[in-house]
Amino acid sequence: MTSRVDRARVEAAVRELLAAIGEDPDRPGLARTPQRVADSYTEFFAGIGVDASAIARDGTVAAEAHERGRLVVVRDVKFRSVCEHHLLPFLGVAHLAYAPGERLIGLGTLARVVDALASRPQLQERLGEEIVRAVHDGLGARGVLVVLDAQHQCVTTRGERQTGSTTVTVAASGELADAAGRAEAIALIGTGAEADA
Repeated sequence: MTSRVDRARVEAAVRELLAAIGEDPDRPGLARTPQRVADSYTEFFAGIGVDASAIARDGTVAAEAHERGRLVVVRDVKFRSVCEHHLLPFLGVAHLAYAPGERLIGLGTLARVVDALASRPQLQERLGEEIVRAVHDGLGARGVLVVLDAQHQCVTTRGERQTGSTTVTVAASGELADAAGRAEAIALIGTGAEADA
């Protein structure tokens, strides 16, 4: 897929930003900064326009009832995104659970869905909802639950500078949106976290 990032415009904007804060964009330490930022933005925002539901759909296989299990949980999928309010990164882990319908999804595919949706200007709350929707729609699952635990640089490096603070969000659909289904999935996610401690 071709990048949607207009590198020349990013580089010009970074040069202007450096000048606006009182720096000399041509000094040796900053001369290549516009290119480096363009490189970073090309990676950070590679998910813009990507159909995450199609990624999920393409990563599924049909499975007989005796092959599916009742609940699948994948813990600690690392992700990084960029807060759309401050354009600062937030880093964390995603825990995903789904109740299979007639298909199973490749476990690596779940990480690709998370990455595609995280690689755009985001809000953590929306990111969780978008992951749920993409997996639910692409897989045809009976229910999907996503727990995101992330540290936001807009909280840790500016303002109150709460360096130890993380944010946890929960999004769910179908059977895992009701209290009992959600509680079981969250308990299984927590069991893994306790075992790792």
